[in-house]
Order: sequence, then C-alpha cells, then structure tokens
Amino acid sequence: MADIVKKWYVVRAIGGQENKVKRYIENEISRLGLSDFVEEVLVPTEKVIQIRKGKKYNIEKVYFPGYIMVKANLSGEVPHVIKSITGVIGFLGEVKGGEPVPLRKAEVNRMLGKVDELAIQNENVVIPYIVGETIKVIDGPFNGFDGTIEKINEEKRKLEVMVKIFGRRTPLELSYTQVNKVS
Repeated sequence: MADIVKKWYVVRAIGGQENKVKRYIENEISRLGLSDFVEEVLVPTEKVIQIRKGKKYNIEKVYFPGYIMVKANLSGEVPHVIKSITGVIGFLGEVKGGEPVPLRKAEVNRMLGKVDELAIQNENVVIPYIVGETIKVIDGPFNGFDGTIEKINEEKRKLEVMVKIFGRRTPLELSYTQVNKVS
C-alpha cells in the first residue's frame, strides 16, 4: 500500500470515559483491519499527586476532558467507523454533516508538547494545608505532637510547624506526609 498521509483530528467523547472510548476505537479499528489508516489514539493526561489522610496517591488526570486525539487518514469508512463507536459524540470542528477538520501543525505541536511536558513534569502536589492551621505530627521523632503551620514552602514541599515541646515553642520542618489535619 502506498504511503498514506495521516493528520491529527480531535474526537469528542463523553466526559469521564475518554480511556474507555480510546480502547473501543483501538479495538474496532484493529477488528476491521483499518490499522493502516489509524496510526495513534491519544488521551492527553497529567500525573497529579493527592494527599489524603497523610498518604500520597498518584492519580492520572485527563488534561482535556471529553477530547481524544486521533492521528489518522480519514478516507473511506474510517470516519463513519469512529463516529459509530459507543461514547463518541463526533469530530471537533466539523460542520453538521461536513468533513472533520484536521488540527493545524502548530496546534499539534503545542498539544503534543504539552503531553510530553506533563509526562516529564515532576509531581504536582495539591497542598491541602493553610498557614495557621492546627495539625498533628504522624511520623518522625515528634510523632503525636500537635502544632500550628507557620509557613508553607512549595518548592521543597515542606511545612514549617511550631510545636510546643517541654512548654517551649519549637519550629520544625516537616513534609506534607508527616502531618495530618486535626479535626
């Protein structure tokens, strides 16, 4: 088969089901033998760390909810096959009944660059604490002590906490995972 020119298109999908729809598209394309026409199906995601009850949880969050990028040659049955998949709303930028519009090169580079940047980017921590809040130390030599947050250092991912030890106020530098909120 001659070299088939493929362009990036954006498929609109039901929000929250992007990964499921991606699998459906990949399975249907391989089942129908259209792999020559569809090169890649991509759901842009970012890694986010949430801290709940003092524990870190790595969560992969969809960066563009409701959108899936597809690199394909939309000739013949391919657009119809993709549109008929469960969870697919349609192609982005198409006029009702018109042809799907491919992304411009600059848009593709920006989106793929963002995806790479999100993959490389070190952990995004959602800081669940505020200055002045009372916390309990749950790890380390000061386990069990209560304290008050004086400063939050986002770069180091540390909290400066003031704790009373033997009746004296003592500053401690603790990581987010070493403390819990006091209810």
